[in-house]
Amino acid sequence: MNSTSVIESKTPRHQRPLAGVLLLLCLAVFILSIAALCLGRYYVSYEQVVRILGSYVFPVDPTWTQTMHNVVMNLRLPRILAAILVGGALALSGATYQGMFENPLVSPDILGVSSGACVGAAAAILLGLGNTEIQLFAFCGGITAVSMALAIPTLMRSKSTIALVLSGVIISGFMMALLGLMKYIADTETELADMVYWQLGSIAKVTYENLFATAPIMILTGLVLLAMRWRINILSLGEEQARTLGVNLRFERGVAITCSTLLTACAVCLSGTVGWIGLIMPHIARMIVGSDNVRLLPTATLMSAGFLILIDTVARTLTGGELPLGILTGFIGAPFFAWILIKQRGAI
Repeated sequence: MNSTSVIESKTPRHQRPLAGVLLLLCLAVFILSIAALCLGRYYVSYEQVVRILGSYVFPVDPTWTQTMHNVVMNLRLPRILAAILVGGALALSGATYQGMFENPLVSPDILGVSSGACVGAAAAILLGLGNTEIQLFAFCGGITAVSMALAIPTLMRSKSTIALVLSGVIISGFMMALLGLMKYIADTETELADMVYWQLGSIAKVTYENLFATAPIMILTGLVLLAMRWRINILSLGEEQARTLGVNLRFERGVAITCSTLLTACAVCLSGTVGWIGLIMPHIARMIVGSDNVRLLPTATLMSAGFLILIDTVARTLTGGELPLGILTGFIGAPFFAWILIKQRGAI
C-alpha cells in the first residue's frame, strides 16, 4: 500500500470541496470578528468599526470619538487576535496529537504542557511579577514539563508511543501536586484568586506586546504542521506500516510533537488553561470533512478560531463581570463530548 492509497482510504468518496469549506469558515471568522468588535458593555456601531479599521489603510474623515477608537483598537482587537491564535493553535495541536497517537481522545496537553504552564504562572504570581512575566514563566513551565515527559522514555530506552503518553500522565500529576502546594502557601486574598482565575482561562489581559512576542512562534509552528499534514496520515497508521512506507518515524514524529507542544505552550501562556477546545473541535471537523488530516487540520483550525471568538464575546457580555473562558468551554464541551460518545458507542 502506498501513501496515496492510504490517504484515499481515510477519505470518503462523497465529500464537500475543501476550498469551499475553508472559504466559508474564513468568512465566518471575519463576520464573528467584526461582531465582536461591535459588541460589549460599550457598544460601537458596525459602521464606526469599519471606518476605524479602514482609517489605517485609507484616508477617512474621523466620525468616531477617542473612546470608540480605544475600545475597538486597544481593548477588543487584541482579544480577537488572541482568540484566533489560541483557538486555532489548540485545535491544530489537538488534531495533530490525535492523528499521531491514533486516539481521538487525546488532547493538546497530553505531555503535561498545561499543568507545567500553570506551575510556571503560579510561581510568577507568588513572586509578585507582572502579566508579561507571568506569561513568560508559563511558557517556560510548559516547555520544562514536556522536556521532562520526553526524558522519561529516553531513560527507559523505549521508543513506544504508550511510554510517551504515560510519561505525560506522570509529569502532569507531579505538576498538579506542585500547583496544589503553591495554592496552599499563596495569600488567599490576592495570590490564590489570581492563580485560580489564570487557571480557568482568560484573554482579558492580552496586549499587542504579548501578541507580538508569541504570534511569530505560533504562526511558524502552525504552518509547519499544516505543511506536513499529509505525513500525519501516514504516522497515524502505526509504527510498522509507517516504516514500511519509508517514513523517518523518529524525525517526523519529533517535528510534529515539537511544533504541537510549542503551539500549546504559547496558547496557554496567552490565555491560561482553556479546556475542551483541542479535544472537541477536531471531532466536529471530522463530522464535516472526514478523518483525512489533509482536510481535517485546516478545517479544525479555522472552526476553533471562530468558536473561541464567539466564546470570548459571550464571556464578556453575558454578565456585568467577565466569565473565565474555561467555564464556558466546559459547559459546552462536556455535554457535546458525551453526545459524541453516545452516538459512537458501537465503535468504542
